[in-house]
Amino acid sequence: MRRTLSRAAALAATALLSTVIAAPAQAHSGPSAGAAFGTPAGATTKAPYRPLQSVRSLQQAPAGYTAVFTENVSRHGARALSDSEDGDLLLKLWQQAADEHALTRLGRGFGPDVQELLDANAKVGYGALTGQGRQALQDTAERMEQRLPGLFHRISAGAADPAGRDRIDVVSSGQPRAVDSGTEFTKGLVEGDPALAAAVDPARTDTALLYFHKSAANKDYTDYVKKDPALAATLTAIRDQPRSHQEARRVLERIFTGPFVDRLAAGGYPFAGTEVDVAQAVFNLYSVTADLTEEGDWHFGRYIGSDQAAWFGYLDNAEEFYAKGPGFAGRDITYRMAGVLLDDLFRKVEEKRAGTGTLAAELRFTHAEEIIPLAALMQLPGSTAQATEAAPYTYADNAWRGATVAPMGANIQWDLYRKGNKYLVRMLYNEKQTAFKPGCEPVSKGSYFYELDELERCFGRPAQAH
Repeated sequence: MRRTLSRAAALAATALLSTVIAAPAQAHSGPSAGAAFGTPAGATTKAPYRPLQSVRSLQQAPAGYTAVFTENVSRHGARALSDSEDGDLLLKLWQQAADEHALTRLGRGFGPDVQELLDANAKVGYGALTGQGRQALQDTAERMEQRLPGLFHRISAGAADPAGRDRIDVVSSGQPRAVDSGTEFTKGLVEGDPALAAAVDPARTDTALLYFHKSAANKDYTDYVKKDPALAATLTAIRDQPRSHQEARRVLERIFTGPFVDRLAAGGYPFAGTEVDVAQAVFNLYSVTADLTEEGDWHFGRYIGSDQAAWFGYLDNAEEFYAKGPGFAGRDITYRMAGVLLDDLFRKVEEKRAGTGTLAAELRFTHAEEIIPLAALMQLPGSTAQATEAAPYTYADNAWRGATVAPMGANIQWDLYRKGNKYLVRMLYNEKQTAFKPGCEPVSKGSYFYELDELERCFGRPAQAH
């Protein structure tokens, strides 16, 4: 998502925010902030998935409680590039530099490396799951089964039940990578217990639930992304800082000679945009290689240093924060629409409690555009702080990072436990036991289990008859 204003507007926005976005401070806050979350400098929502807690270290349910239902919301697994736009631009610019004898020794290998990466992405299919993405989903499913052995044993034991109890429902946005993610996840479950295959219902699509950012009902959101003046001014000011140009030069001078970069920065190659645009394209290719480990042995780190990766990762995270995440203080335009998904999470556990639901597992597969707003709406860790127009998002004062909020394969899971007529819910976020938002009281201090009635009260759910 590249945003531009008129040069005059950009200068005005930069002047307005220059006192609160200090380039020297950002130079140190980027890498250190990433390290605090156990992610490399420059990590964004393209980061590969990793579980945050082992199965064996989870709290056990209080005595007498048995798991009766589980549900998740999962982002699709690691994928290839969405398209070849960045690679095509870089190849065109590289060829221009080659014609002008303006490549560095290192830069001579850049074009072939870009072409090799584009070929690998085309072979996988642009936007399609990579080998790593498929395997990560299968592994996540296997760990779900390991955490809830009693529940899945009951599902498999009753898989042929003609009454259709304890079924597994698989639903996706309908986008190919989300559909494939559901397929890979259920494959992982069935590999753990082949009898589960008979319990899995045919996969279905629900775009209103799992692709809501494109819904006509959320036109106010799409208008915000495309037209909001505060959003455009803030992102332009963040992107057009002196440091962006400095770090862009450091990236490009690894590949191109100094005079060539000078001409690029002066607008001498209009097809390429600015030097910041080009360096961002290099960063984008560098980032995706982490998701293509089974498709090639990549060395794009030679073209971008860790400091530069940290800076361009910050620019990427800033766009995601404002377009999908907590966003501006006092506004809920970026995450209000996730209410449809939160409602569905509640509805499924309430149906199970009421005895009207026939499912034992509800498995949903969607996108970052849904996971990120849902995390903000639920006030999950890292998604609690907004930014003001006067004090924009920085790593120094905001914990939000795409790599921890919504890496590839990110997931939110609710497990429902029963003891007589009492029901408890446990939440896992990227497989780590996670407290619900402030104001929700667990069954005991330090517990990650909550009475369903308490969660309904805390989230303002309508009173349920049960």
